[in-house]
Amino acid sequence: MQATIQASREDYRASDYNKTASFVYSEEFTSPILRCLNPSEGDRIIDLGCGSGELTVKIQDAVGTKGFVVGVDCNEDMLAKASGSGVRNLVLCDIQDLRVPTDVIEEKSFNAAFSNAALHWCKENPSGVLNGIKCVLKDGGRFICEMGGFLNCIGVRLSLHHALRKRGFEPEKIDPWYFPSVKEYRKLLEDGGFRVDSIALVPRITSLNGGGLRDWLELFVRRTFLKTLSDEDAAEIMDEVTQMCSVDMRDEAGNWSVMYARLRFSATLQY
Repeated sequence: MQATIQASREDYRASDYNKTASFVYSEEFTSPILRCLNPSEGDRIIDLGCGSGELTVKIQDAVGTKGFVVGVDCNEDMLAKASGSGVRNLVLCDIQDLRVPTDVIEEKSFNAAFSNAALHWCKENPSGVLNGIKCVLKDGGRFICEMGGFLNCIGVRLSLHHALRKRGFEPEKIDPWYFPSVKEYRKLLEDGGFRVDSIALVPRITSLNGGGLRDWLELFVRRTFLKTLSDEDAAEIMDEVTQMCSVDMRDEAGNWSVMYARLRFSATLQY
């Protein structure tokens, strides 16, 4: 099954993502959240913001032929890569307004919803994500997630705001990131009808691949934070941010790292 629900949003291409940010789905960084999900044979699981599908394939293998896994993402190029990697069931959709084809997927039929490194892009309507999950998750079903949380990308975000503000922009209005605190997201879950089983901020020093911070900015910032700027203006800002952050994000050997703070939680949909 492959269903197109609405227009694709291509903030980046799968090839660039795999080259610059493969750490996102590395075993080192994803094994804790996958252990929390603990997919079993026969489970029905929806992967929200599945990207290029590396984790979706692992989940699909774990549930076996008796189970069912569907990956959802708003980037058509990422879904094409996921399909080529062996993900069988894909839906093109913004997870803030989740719309799965009900002629194929029965409502409230999933044992678990899973998401890794996606919900921090859902600034526009974080409650919409939970509303969508409630429509597809069985009562008593689990929601397992890891996303950027409070203090994520500290230093980089500050530098971006500084560079934009001094050029007359209002960074708060164009900042696409949603990095909630434990208290904020716990309340969102509880108000949405979920029991919070565990929730914590997990600090993680993340070494950057390839071209360091400049390539990271090109991937994650150029078409989001800086999407309305000209190529010249965007390049100037990214160069400035790279220079500013080199003070405490590049080591003596020239290797770059970013301080990630991941919000990891497990919640159960209440009856």
